[in-house]
Amino acid sequence: MAICFELVINFGDNIDAARAAALTRTTPRPTTFAVGDHHIPLHTALLRADGPFIELSLVPVAVGHRVALDGTIPRFDLTADELTELGRQLYGLLAGFDGYVAAKVGWDPEDMIDPVELRTHWLDELEAGDLDGVVLCDAFYEELGLGDNYDVFRPGYRWVPYRGESPSSLIAD
Repeated sequence: MAICFELVINFGDNIDAARAAALTRTTPRPTTFAVGDHHIPLHTALLRADGPFIELSLVPVAVGHRVALDGTIPRFDLTADELTELGRQLYGLLAGFDGYVAAKVGWDPEDMIDPVELRTHWLDELEAGDLDGVVLCDAFYEELGLGDNYDVFRPGYRWVPYRGESPSSLIAD
């Protein structure tokens, strides 16, 4: 089973914003992140429009476990601190995008950007501000009736700031 460390973004039905975000990371040159002693590129952006919303996934090369896109590329054994730095850089990339509903960096974070999942399975955690790193557009934030424990991510978006990654069986330390 593949386990992906990635940035996943829900663009609702805004295909133009999703395409612009997918193209932005390739111009003027492909995005590469300096993390510790490593230079980690992103795979080609994965744009999915066959579900209830348009989803864009940005997957760092050779960071996840058994990710088909990596093929036989040796995996980077990153520490929790290095993964946290990679996560912060992915959020920095997200800060340049617009027109999305929800976004999250982490290990297989797809459920955290699905409005149905957020309303039905994660609402208590959202209300308590316990889901660090989930970025919500202001309209969806207001629709959910969330409190004042969210910070501005960038104009038009709110979040509980990303706390980073902790040591686990998925991480080198």
